[in-house]
Amino acid sequence: MTVKQKKIIALTPYYDTDYGQAFLGDSLEIMKQLPNSSVNLILTSPPFALTRQKEYGNKLEEHYIDWFLQFSKEFHRLLKNDGSLVIDLGGAYLPGHPVRSIYQYELLVRLCREQNFFLAQDFFHYNPARLPTPAEWVTVRRIRVKDSVNVVWWLSKSEHPKSDNRKVLKPYSDSMKALLKNGYKAQMRPSGHDISEKFNTDNGGAIPPNLLELANTESNSQYMRRCKELEIKSHPARFPKDFADFFIKFTTNEGDLVLDPFAGSNTTGYVAELLNRKWIAIEINEPYLEGSKIRFEEEHDLFYSEHKLNDKAQKV
Repeated sequence: MTVKQKKIIALTPYYDTDYGQAFLGDSLEIMKQLPNSSVNLILTSPPFALTRQKEYGNKLEEHYIDWFLQFSKEFHRLLKNDGSLVIDLGGAYLPGHPVRSIYQYELLVRLCREQNFFLAQDFFHYNPARLPTPAEWVTVRRIRVKDSVNVVWWLSKSEHPKSDNRKVLKPYSDSMKALLKNGYKAQMRPSGHDISEKFNTDNGGAIPPNLLELANTESNSQYMRRCKELEIKSHPARFPKDFADFFIKFTTNEGDLVLDPFAGSNTTGYVAELLNRKWIAIEINEPYLEGSKIRFEEEHDLFYSEHKLNDKAQKV
C-alpha cells in the first residue's frame, strides 16, 4: 500500500485510509474546517426531493432548493478555480398527480444565477435495470413509462474546468474498427458534415456521449453481502462505482482531492482510493458510515490478490 497522504483537515476522522478520511457529522459544519480553493472535484448524489420520505433523510420539494443552497455556497468556496461540482439528481412526480416536478431545473438556475456556477455540461444517468416506478402511474394505471434516468449537472467555478475526455474513451464499435481497418473516403455527408481524412485516425477509443448507461448491480456486491453478514444497515440508495469512476477520471489527476459531502456508503471515496486521488467523505448517519468501511476491505482484498498474481508471475 502507499504512504498515507498529508491530511488537510484537523478534525478526527471516523476512519482513514492511505488516501482519504471519512467524517461523521453535518457536512455543512465539517466543510467549514476546509480551506478555500482546496478541492478539485465535489462528486455527490444528495438526498433527492422526493414526495415520500426516505430513511436516509431526504427533504421535501418545497424546502429542497433553499436547503441545498446552504451547502452549495460552501462548495463554491472550497473548489479550486478549475474545479468541478457533479450532482446526480433523481426526479419526482407531484404528489397525487402524473406530472413531474421541475425542482432539478429550478436548482440548476439558482446555482448559476445566484451562486455564480457555470453549467459545463448536462449528463443523463440511465439505469436500464431500474424497477418500473412510480407504480400508480406505470404499472397500475399504465399511463406513464418507467422513470430510468437521473439528471446530472456538471457545474464549474470558472468557464474552463479541468477535464480530459481522452481519460474516459470507450471501446470502438465493431463498425468503427472495420472502418479504421479498411479506410474511409473523406466526403461530405448528407447531413452537411464534412468528414475529413482525420476520421480515419485511431485515437484509442470513442469519445463517450453525455448519456451514461450504468446498470446498478450493487445488490450483489461484496459491500451488500458483508453488511448482511455483519448485520450492518446498508445504504438503500447507492450509485454505481462506474459513475464515480467516470467523473473522477474525467475531471481530476492523480493526487487531486475529491469531496463527497453526502457520502452514504462512500462509493466516491472508494473509487478515488483505487484511482490514487485524495478524498474526504462526510456522512451524518453513523450506520451508513460504519458500513462503508467494508468497501475498503474489498480494496485491500483486491490489492492483496493483485500482488499474489504478480508474485506468482515472477516465480514462473
